[in-house]
Amino acid sequence: MKLGVIADDFTGASDIALMLSEGGMPTAQFVGVPEHSIDDHIEAGVVGLKSRTIAAADAVAISLEACDWLLSQGCQQIIFKVCSTFDSTDAGNIGPVTEALADRLGEETVLVCPAFPENGRSVYQGHLFVKDVLLSESGMQHHPLTPMTDPDIRRVLARQTSRSVKHISVSDVWAGPDAVIQNASKAGKAMVVVDAVRNEDLMTFGRAAASRKLLTGGSGIALGLPQNFGFQPETSSWAGVSGKAVVLSGSCSAATRGQVAAYKASAPSRELNADDIMSQRLSLQEVVEWAIRQDTAPLLYSSADPAIVAAAQDKYGRENSADAIEKVFANLAAALSHEGVKRIVVAGGETSGAVVSGLQADTLEIGPKIAAGVPALKVAGRPLALALKSGNFGGPEFFSEALSVLEGRV
Repeated sequence: MKLGVIADDFTGASDIALMLSEGGMPTAQFVGVPEHSIDDHIEAGVVGLKSRTIAAADAVAISLEACDWLLSQGCQQIIFKVCSTFDSTDAGNIGPVTEALADRLGEETVLVCPAFPENGRSVYQGHLFVKDVLLSESGMQHHPLTPMTDPDIRRVLARQTSRSVKHISVSDVWAGPDAVIQNASKAGKAMVVVDAVRNEDLMTFGRAAASRKLLTGGSGIALGLPQNFGFQPETSSWAGVSGKAVVLSGSCSAATRGQVAAYKASAPSRELNADDIMSQRLSLQEVVEWAIRQDTAPLLYSSADPAIVAAAQDKYGRENSADAIEKVFANLAAALSHEGVKRIVVAGGETSGAVVSGLQADTLEIGPKIAAGVPALKVAGRPLALALKSGNFGGPEFFSEALSVLEGRV
């Protein structure tokens, strides 16, 4: 294996796995750190963790464990994959994990870029934009776990690491890979935020990063990496999975709430509200039985407006309510799979982590792209297809589109 990725959530893992697979690298996605060696034909391994919102020390420990396993498989370069909206708090976990990985790998200068222009994420003058607005005005300022109120990635990182934080501007990126390499060589022991406003900038980033032991960023940085290892883009073959299906949504992003509204207009739906979950009034068995009876893939969702989410957090506690909702989705996924559901579309990074854990999946095979950053997935060795979507990804009809791709109809 040549390239190893440590992703801080499961949707991010499938996101970058898609990019590498489309770049021609035989890629496998793992749920947690594997306990075994992998097949020789796999050239890129993506370890999906659930480390974005846990304590920084715990995130560092599990990320180093993943790094050591990837190195044992022969990886020459490690990517720490973070969300393209740089989800984190002042305590981490992006800075602490990056610093720990750099120390483990002996990397002085770490290039950092969360940009993904195809999906509306760009970095200009060190500031992160979501489409045409700053990160802090994109809706991410209301995120229930990692509210992003500062769009300057340099300041965000500086609050999380003891290393200096520097910057390579878009004008230097446009000057080509050599200019990026020269600027990085002057940075010393630092994290260097690199601007990118076009996909071409990420290709430049990739060429400039060929000799780096560690990179930190969103899935977009994978655009230019497979070519460094001699791979060229290939078309994926995909045989869909038919049978019962369900949509599970725990994301509260504006994009997902729009997708929920669109899907509810033509399909049966049930809201799983925090009061019912926290008071244990919700009957898991009754919900599963209801879902199985539906002729059209039903939607089970806890996606609510930020004000409703904030009220629930105030009433029950942020961590308590989040943990309880994730546990419900994990148990739902396990029960629905047991009852014969073959396709599951999931919205939300934390929700996706809960679902994959509930399904006890350990290896995911990468299929075709459903939307930018979202591949179709199969659980290895099982007739079960998944779509794991980060909150803000996908268009209004994403749920219907994903169900069609998973079945092989598109």
